[in-house]
Amino acid sequence: MLLLALDTATPAVTVALHDGSRVLAESRQVDARRHGELLLPAVDRVLAEAGRTLDAVSDIVVGVGPGPYTGLRVGLVTAATFGAALDVPVHGLCSLDGLAYAAGLTEPFVVATDARRKEVYWARYGDARTRLTEPAVDRPADLADQMAGVPAVGAGALLYASVFTGVRREGPEHQSAGALAALAAEKLAAGTEFLPARPLYLRRPDAQVPANYKVVTPT
Repeated sequence: MLLLALDTATPAVTVALHDGSRVLAESRQVDARRHGELLLPAVDRVLAEAGRTLDAVSDIVVGVGPGPYTGLRVGLVTAATFGAALDVPVHGLCSLDGLAYAAGLTEPFVVATDARRKEVYWARYGDARTRLTEPAVDRPADLADQMAGVPAVGAGALLYASVFTGVRREGPEHQSAGALAALAAEKLAAGTEFLPARPLYLRRPDAQVPANYKVVTPT
């Protein structure tokens, strides 16, 4: 088994190789505006560091979000392209699950990432491997009563620490493809189902057709 994991749902452009037992190599660069520019060089770098070639990959693992439209689609399109070119399965995982796994907590907690527009993507977990709620997007102020004192990790929790008062500052801030790959390896070994490799946006894209836009068609 050789898993290639990648995620672009957060400002982190992250790639990892996992052999079913351990992470062989990992790359993570935090840049919210350069997902498309950074992802493929990161794949090349990880393969070179691990001493493997792309045609040795047996499975693709990709974070499906939630995340902003532009960044998220870079990882999903790349994963789909690799899967088709290599004729290997592409497995989807909730990006919040990767952060939860990296946190390693054994108590109930929350993962929250920055959704921009003064909102967060978030979900509740029973422990590092068990998500209790579907991912959601909300304004932090609307969550204040629910989140007071609850352990929390992620960039969204750090950004709105006045709401996520139980934030664990030592916990993961951004996604790690290594954690995503390790979680996927466990799920593959257990025969657990994955999510479809389709984007989990939770809201409309930032780019919109202008109001009163006139469509001009040939006569």
